[in-house]
Amino acid sequence: MIKSRLKTHYFKILMSDAYKNKVVLVTGASRGIGKAIAYRFAKQGAYVIATATTKDSVKKISDDFSENNFAGKGLTLNIADKSSVKEFENNIKDINSPNILINNAGITKDNLLMRMKDEEWEDVINTNLSGMFRMTRLCLRAMMKEKYGRIINVSSVVGLTGNAGQVNYAATKAGMIGFTRSLAKEVGSRGITVNAVAPGFIKTDMTDALSEEIHKSILKHIVLGRLGEVDEIASVVDFLSSDRAAYITGQTISINGGMYMG
Repeated sequence: MIKSRLKTHYFKILMSDAYKNKVVLVTGASRGIGKAIAYRFAKQGAYVIATATTKDSVKKISDDFSENNFAGKGLTLNIADKSSVKEFENNIKDINSPNILINNAGITKDNLLMRMKDEEWEDVINTNLSGMFRMTRLCLRAMMKEKYGRIINVSSVVGLTGNAGQVNYAATKAGMIGFTRSLAKEVGSRGITVNAVAPGFIKTDMTDALSEEIHKSILKHIVLGRLGEVDEIASVVDFLSSDRAAYITGQTISINGGMYMG
């Protein structure tokens, strides 16, 4: 009975109008963490602009939103491509400017540094770091004019710990944290908060493809003994975007099951 009541209470929280009249932009929203974040906001009354790099993914997002009576739509965007960002900016001119920006889109191109090609370094930097810069700059002017905004950057535990074979990826995720702290100091006086989340190993399509041996090896380093769920990341992003977190800025929240406690 208690479990049933808690489940009903949780469902009511998610299907609320907590973000009514808010426009939320989530990059990289076709799957995994980005999808969970986009759907969480949509269920709470926000108008959600959810981006993906392919037309098929964008269509699926828009179809799902329509089927669930969510406000918002999917739009094509490659944050690594300046012309794509410009086209995206033109495509959202008929929508109110985003109040909440979730910089989630990112890529990996893993290799040992001695074997890493220039394009493997540059592509990851350009997407994960420069892409975040482009999207933040795109949204920031309107936030400053409105004197309200929430910016959440999705970093990684790897940005805090480092990881062999991921020098490029770790550099971008550590850079995100420095970006978050610096921007928080620039825009705090305008009512804008800037924070980051640093997920550990989360159960997604990518982790599902890992061998049982690698899976067991990962779990040895996680105090809670399991992978995280995408909704556990989305719930923290939700909190940081809400009025409950209005006095939190420049912070990086680790969500890693105790894998890293620095």
